[in-house]
Amino acid sequence: MSKDVDLPNRRTVMTTAGAVGLGLAASANAATSRPPAVDAGVVSDGKVQFPPSSDPSDSQPQQPPNPDPRDKRVGFAVVGLGKLALEQILPAFAQAKHGRLAALVSGTPDKLRAIAAQYGIPADCCYGYDDFARISSNSAVEAVYVVTPNALHHRDVLAAAKAEKNVLCEKPMATTAHECRDMIAATASAKVRLMIAYRMQYQPHAREAIKQARGGKLGDVVLMDMINNQNQGDPAQWRQKRALAGGGSLPDVGLYCLNTARAILGEEPSEVSATIWSPAGDPRFAEVEDNVSFTLRFPSGVIANCLTSYGTHRLQRLKLMGTSAWLEMENAFAYEGQRLRVAQLVDGKEHNAELTIPAQNQFALEIDHFAQCIRSSRTPRTPGEEGLQDQVIIEAIYASAREGRPVKLERIVKRDAFRGAEPEAAD
Repeated sequence: MSKDVDLPNRRTVMTTAGAVGLGLAASANAATSRPPAVDAGVVSDGKVQFPPSSDPSDSQPQQPPNPDPRDKRVGFAVVGLGKLALEQILPAFAQAKHGRLAALVSGTPDKLRAIAAQYGIPADCCYGYDDFARISSNSAVEAVYVVTPNALHHRDVLAAAKAEKNVLCEKPMATTAHECRDMIAATASAKVRLMIAYRMQYQPHAREAIKQARGGKLGDVVLMDMINNQNQGDPAQWRQKRALAGGGSLPDVGLYCLNTARAILGEEPSEVSATIWSPAGDPRFAEVEDNVSFTLRFPSGVIANCLTSYGTHRLQRLKLMGTSAWLEMENAFAYEGQRLRVAQLVDGKEHNAELTIPAQNQFALEIDHFAQCIRSSRTPRTPGEEGLQDQVIIEAIYASAREGRPVKLERIVKRDAFRGAEPEAAD
């Protein structure tokens, strides 16, 4: 054996083996030991929360959603399986924490079967409009979400009230103030809750705008500018038919401007003035209006200028102008993509900053708010009375445009006169 080859001696072998053994033991202990709370979280009252894991100078991660156990969530039946229901509302239940999809109602049997299979809804929880009354005996359904065309809301809310189910109804609430009052009376008589799906009053960016405006961070709000436009296509769709829609751009997309202006201030307008114009010969506007410009005057002196259209490239913007700052929200009335900016003077220089607000599903937020109101026996933030007030103002806007003059509204002094409980903070 060559003397140049250096073989390990017994001590080296034993030392190396011991080190490996200790390493394996340490790994085994680490694998079986309980991780610290910062990694494992802490369970309290059935919810998991994590202590802060980032340095205080950094933003902290969001907490887990902590949904209610499935059997504790409020079961909803979705009434009407059109585009809004299939593209937005049904998928939103996956992000809801307090509500769950329990039943479906449609007048198209093959579509009903297809959607039920997609969402795992059993056949005995699927209904047509002709046998909707059967839903009264379904204890899994505590609420219905009405997503049918505007003119059918009255019919479907009354049917839900007769079945003694709570009702979340899409906006606009109905096509006349008389129908709105009838819906409020029917649900009150049945002792069930009625909420109108004004998603902007639950959307986080809009709620921040309300907070900024009411908290004095903009100074005194003096002017509001709101635009909600889109370019409608096929004239055969129900939104272009007066008998089903009740109107054109005003009750559909213009309503967002109206309701949001009222929600931001907490005031009710004392006067409206409006102009309506539709292009001649366009089949899309044979029955409903295209462009509407309307102005809301509030008792405090605030003026809200609102524009809505069915015939221009999509634009959805909100701007609040105060005595010391302005606030602007891009994509204000869209389902997603909101951006909020505030401009003000800081140390003598104009400062323009974008506020970072985590995105949340607007439909899930309103579903959860209604579910929590049902569980806690509270009036929702946007009850039927809120929808009725908007319809009263819409009728005044139409009258102003028709008569070519401003229309006075009933003076209402109380702030948030038609609203219930504030939406809950995300838990």
